[in-house]
Amino acid sequence: MRTDIDYDNMSSLEIWLSDISEDSATRVAAAVLIISGSLLGTIFGILAISANPAEILSGSLVSNDDYADINGIVNSALIDNNTGGEPIEGVRLTLLNDDGTVTGKETFTDQSGRFQIQEVPRHSFILFASLEDNISVRLFMIPGDHTQIPITMMPGDDELVTEIDWRGDSNLTQAATLATIIAILTLISGLFGIRGGYEVLYGKSYKKAWWFSFLGLWSRGGLFIGPLLILIGMALSSLTKHQFITNEINIE
Repeated sequence: MRTDIDYDNMSSLEIWLSDISEDSATRVAAAVLIISGSLLGTIFGILAISANPAEILSGSLVSNDDYADINGIVNSALIDNNTGGEPIEGVRLTLLNDDGTVTGKETFTDQSGRFQIQEVPRHSFILFASLEDNISVRLFMIPGDHTQIPITMMPGDDELVTEIDWRGDSNLTQAATLATIIAILTLISGLFGIRGGYEVLYGKSYKKAWWFSFLGLWSRGGLFIGPLLILIGMALSSLTKHQFITNEINIE
């Protein structure tokens, strides 16, 4: 119990804050808030890691990472900014091996110009698009590397072929890796925050409690709910700083 408090020169709010700062229950409440906020972040981190970012980003309808669906849309080329740019129905999409041999997989675009080829192994293929009185398109690609494959058909001799190589152009792997790294950092930050909550609960080192709780803010549990709980807990713990065995910290 502190005895150097001058209640005569304090407002009612200051007296109330002084009173709760003397109560160990305030420190316990701070610890509960910090742990709760950090636990939210930890849960979100675990859920994010357990999810398959590559599968979500690619829109794959199969669970096997060795296979993926090919989804896309075929539009007519825009001519003189006046005509074209519309979905084309009835475009023939043939899936070929790298050497040009047939795979037995083939489909046609629907009324909205969309097509899908399901359960294709994730290695290099040729997607051949053909339509009468339009230049054919030979697209080199790897299924699952792109969410949607847009193909533009140009009017012309259907014996002519335009080649497009999309192999190695996908940013899906980088995006999935980044999502996984963020999820891991979220989990680690949440664990640091939980450690900070226990430091507050035991009241040993205010410096450790502050820094662990601060790191817990980056767990972003529930976007703003978790950090808000942690901030409130840190504010309460600062009121009870004198209850810690060591409370040296220099924050400017």
